Formats: sequence, C-alpha cells, structure tokens
Amino acid sequence: MAEEFSTEGMLDMYLFENEQLLEQLQERVLDQKDAECFDEDSINEIFRTMHTIKGSSGIMMFDNITAVSHKLEDVFYYLRESHPENVPHLELVEHVLEVEDFISNEMEKIRNGDPVDGDASELIANLDQFLNMIKNGVTKAGVKPPPENVHEEPKQFYIAPVATSASRFYKIYITFFPETEMANVHAYKTVYALKELAEDLLYSPEDIISDESSAELIIKEGFRILLQAQCGEDEIRKLIGVGYDIKQVDIYECHAEEFLQGFDFGQPKLQIDLESSVEEIESKAQAAQDEKEAAQQAAEKPKIAPGDFVIKSKAPGKPKTLAKDRSKAEKASFISVNVSKMDQLMDLIGELVISESVVLQNPDLKVPGLNLNSFNKAAAQMSKISTDLQNVIMSMRMVPLTNTFQKMNRIVFDVSRKLGKDIEFEMIGEQTEVDKNIIEHISDPLMHLVRNAVDHGIETNEERAESGKPDKGKVTLSARTEAGKVWISVEDNGKGLDREKILAKARKQGLLEDGKPDSAYTDKEVYQFITLAGFSTNEQVTEYSGRGVGMDVVVQNIQSIGGVLDIDSSPGLGSIMSLKIPLTLAIIDGIVMETGNSSFVLETGVIKQFVSVREEMMIHEPDGDEYIMIRGECYPVIRLGKWYGLHEYQESVEDGMMLILEVEDKKICLFVDKLIGEQEIVVKPIPSYIKKVKGLSGCTQLGDGSIALILDPGGLI
Repeated sequence: MAEEFSTEGMLDMYLFENEQLLEQLQERVLDQKDAECFDEDSINEIFRTMHTIKGSSGIMMFDNITAVSHKLEDVFYYLRESHPENVPHLELVEHVLEVEDFISNEMEKIRNGDPVDGDASELIANLDQFLNMIKNGVTKAGVKPPPENVHEEPKQFYIAPVATSASRFYKIYITFFPETEMANVHAYKTVYALKELAEDLLYSPEDIISDESSAELIIKEGFRILLQAQCGEDEIRKLIGVGYDIKQVDIYECHAEEFLQGFDFGQPKLQIDLESSVEEIESKAQAAQDEKEAAQQAAEKPKIAPGDFVIKSKAPGKPKTLAKDRSKAEKASFISVNVSKMDQLMDLIGELVISESVVLQNPDLKVPGLNLNSFNKAAAQMSKISTDLQNVIMSMRMVPLTNTFQKMNRIVFDVSRKLGKDIEFEMIGEQTEVDKNIIEHISDPLMHLVRNAVDHGIETNEERAESGKPDKGKVTLSARTEAGKVWISVEDNGKGLDREKILAKARKQGLLEDGKPDSAYTDKEVYQFITLAGFSTNEQVTEYSGRGVGMDVVVQNIQSIGGVLDIDSSPGLGSIMSLKIPLTLAIIDGIVMETGNSSFVLETGVIKQFVSVREEMMIHEPDGDEYIMIRGECYPVIRLGKWYGLHEYQESVEDGMMLILEVEDKKICLFVDKLIGEQEIVVKPIPSYIKKVKGLSGCTQLGDGSIALILDPGGLI
C-alpha cells in the first residue's frame, strides 16, 4: 500500500536541496556552453539532477515542476543512451536554462507562499519538439532508439516479484553523512528513484515517511534495500550515486535463494543471542567491532558482503529483528544554520564590544592611587578573547563570490545571445570571500555593470570585424582583497567610453559649470557623469539600456555600504568599472574625535595623516572656501563644526587638529577640535525617522555610553 505522509516540515529541505542542485546545474551548463557538446559526465549529472528534482517534486506534489523536469530528463536520457550526433548544442543549453528558470521561479513562489501555478506546457512542447528532432536524426541513420523513459506516480513501492531469466538480485547498503537532516526523506527519494528499475523492492526500515524517528535510525545503522531488476550495477549507481547527502553506496549482487531470505544474508559474520543479557550482547558486539577495526586499520564501514546483516528470532511467534552492527559515532563536519541566527549572534558580538568599552573606560577606574595591575591583565585577556570571537564570527559570515559570479555568467550568455554578439566571459578570483550582507547589496550593481559591458561596451560582430578586432568580445569579472577592502572589476575589450559624446550630453542636460572649459575636466570627472540619474548616451531605448536608470542605482547601492565606483576607459580598447567595497559592515577600526560638544568617528583606513598646522598656512577665498598648503601641496579644508553648524567649536586652526583624508584619489583636510583615540566601532544604522544627513553613514555607542556619529568621507568630498 502507498504510505500516507505529510509534507509539513519537508518543504524547507526540498527548497534548500533543489536550490543547491539548480545552482550546480547552471554552473555546469554555463561552463560547457562554448563546447561542441556536453561530455558524458555532464549528461549523466544533468540527468541525475533532473531525476532527483522530479522525484522530490513528485513527493511534494508540485505537478508542474515534476512534469517539466521529467521532460528534460527524457532528453538527457536519450542523449545518454543513444549518443546522437549533430545535436544543436546552444539550443540545448538554452532549453536547460529555460527549465532552470522555470523551476527557480516556481520555487520562489513556494518560498513566498504563493500558488505554484506556472504553466509549463510551452516548455514541455519545445522540449518534445527538440527531442523528436534529434530522434529523427538517429532513426534516419538506422540506429534503434532506446526504450522510453517512463514516469509513474509514486503510488506504491512493493511490486510482486516476477523473476525471469534476465532478473538480477541485489542487496544495497546506503550510508548517509551524519549531519544529513531528514535522512528518512532522502531514503524515500532513493527508493522512489529505484522504483523505475525494480521488479521487486524491499527496504528497511520500512516506515521511513510515517515515522520521523526512522531518520535517526537510518543515520545510525544505514539504509538497507533488496532489489530485483533487469539491470547492471552501473545503472543502479547512476540513480543513487554518492552525493552531498549520501556518503557511501555498497551494492552486493546475490543469487535468487539469498534474495528470498530477505535481509538474512546467508552465513552470519556476527551472531547475537537475543536470550543473553544486554551486557553480554554489547561485549560480543564490541569485541567483533574491535577485531574488524584492527584488521582494516580504519574506522570506515566495510564493503557489504554476505553475513553483514543477521536476523534471528528470539522465540516462536516473536517478530524478527535486525542485529545491530555497532560502530563508532562520526562527528559532523558541517551544519546548516539559519542566517537570522548568524545576524543575531553578530549583534550580540557588537553589544559585547560596546560593553567591553564601557567597562574599560569606566570613570571609577580613574581614582588616583588605585592599583589596577591585576585588572589590566584580566582586561587584556578579555580584549584578546573578544577580538578572537569577532574574527571567528566574521569568518563564519564570509561566503565566496562564486554564486554571484555564476549569475553574471548567465546574464552575459542571455544578453549576448539576444543581441547577436559573440562574447567570451572570464571569471577571476571568484573564491574571494566577503560578508553575506555585502553580497546581497552588490548583486544588482554587478548585474547593471555586466549588462552595460555587453550592451554598451562590446561592439557588434560587424563593427569588430571592421575595426580589425578579434571576432570574440570579452568580458572579465574579477575580484581581489586589498587592505581590508574588496575590489570587484568588470572589464570589457569593447569600444570604451566616448569623452566628447558624454560631454555633449552633459552640456545638453546643464551639468557643466558655466565658464569652465571642457579641457578642465579630467577623464575620471567626465566618466562620472554616466552615474547620474537620467543620463544615457544610448539614443534608442532597448530592453537593456537607454533609459538613464541603472548606473545611478549602482552608485546608490555601493555608497549605501560604504563603497565607491571607479571608472576607467581607453577609447577603442575598452572600459574597467571597479567597485571598492568593505569586507564587512559590522565592526570597523575607527578614530574617535570631538568637535564642539559632539563626538564623531572616522574609519582608520581613509585617514592618511594627522597634521598640526599654523594660521599662515591657510588660504581664504572671497567666496568663503578655505585651502591649506602642506609640504607644497594644496588641499581644500572642511571645518567639521561649521559644516554641521555646531556650537562652541574651535575657530583657530592652531588649537585643533587637521586630518588628511583620501577617497577615490581625492584628498581633503578635515579640521576637528581634538582626537580622543582609536577604538573598535560597532556600526549601527541611523534610525529611519531621522532625515538623511550628508556626510554621515551611521552611528555607534562609545565606552562612556554617549552616541558618536560615523562620518562618510565620500559624502564630505
């Protein structure tokens, strides 16, 4: 009979696993998009991926996902069995990516609690047409096509044995990784996969869906399957190969007589008398295990062989039970943790840093004559542990850019195909790690930059041929870390930016200063015009550009996380768009300073020098602007007290401190009343009910409990 089960509690696992499978599928397909055809390993992998998604979706009763994944599975089943020639590779790549898009969209609906109502009929029809096309090519060549890849609904898993001369019998032992969650569901999916081959199929434990506790038993003792089928071991392994959930699959082919004995595998290797005491049973089992480990010099479970499983009745009329094969518990290497818990832990670490500052800067410690030697030693140890704790939690939040870069690979493929451009995509440094929150902020900016490189930057094939350039355009996406920052660059070998065209557009929109000649603008200043809202040099609006929105979004998103966008271009050779972003947004090293009665913080990395100056070094302009000459170089000056209209700030530059700041190759001098010291700063966002103030990026709490505002150097410049 079919097992009655509930999908409640399985949905998160379904979404997580299928998301991983789809990411791996897209990566594999895009890696081979420029090849002549998919290699055998890729065909098997894509077939197995679709088979798994089909099975799990069937269990979860998402019929449209099941149908479209089964149809794509049909295509790769045919490719695997028939090895047809002259298969249109790019067309097949597009079909696979369309299916991946459809399933991803449906999964997003599931995640949001919306109805899973996507219509897959057109996709299935296109796949049918493609399959018939390659089948016709094979039959014309006189090759007999393989049997159909038939899908049946998962109604029941026990099939009456109908053995023939071609039948073969197998005993299968599956070991799951100890950290695998909901192992019973994984076991169910394995049985579901084998069902299509099976003439007879039994498994233990039996109640893998209705009894959730079976998951623990499967992890501890493994999952046992008896299979009668007309297939070889290789076909079985194609369906239940080792993966991220299955650690090991042992397959033992036996005779019909052994198969009919059920889970009794013939001559026992280890017989346990169930009439004996528990202590005697455990002693015998442990002795046998120790002997086996000494012989193998390893803790790994041996290959399956006759006698691995023994069934012995305790007494007439009593049910049969499996003798337990005791093994040492394995330690989990990885665990999955909800991101919200990581965020909560990061917040607690931040509060710990603040509390540490409150303790170490407590005014009670400044009592004259107080002996603080022991306290200082303990405080130093606490500070070390606090710093190590920060480093550990930060490393836990760091994730590689691989998935983000792969999404850009997909964008290049799609856009270049629609625009008819032949473009090569290269990724460098995709293993670079950044904070997960940073990745969420840079995905959209990167998408705009990559689209612009393909649409604006790379010329058409005809234009490249006329200018004598290589046939293929090239877009390179690279990442590297440097001095606590991450540099992500999008480079193309296209036509580059047209300085005169940008200036003409800027003049038309009234962006140029009156009386300032074009030659007075540097190339970098001219290129920055393209980041303004509503600015586009494309005369025609296309699907990807021409509306003047995109680059301004890039700049806004990057600035919101304390990053900057640098643009460089060589006419006729190409452009480089570089994002400079912090590794993390949570805790920074900062310099605390005071102006008037207010405290401010600046990130240490942007401060180049601290300088004490004299009044005669100052230059005062009639319009109120101020400059200062330091070692023969002139810097604009910003008085922080005057900038924010504070009270009681220092007027004389000789009584305060001048800070030289450098941002995006621009330098300014910031005048403050006095410096307090260096401190680890926990960045907190400015509350939304406070109006956004130029030059501020956040706030923090100091050791004395007061609030300090975090300055944004980019906003000041």
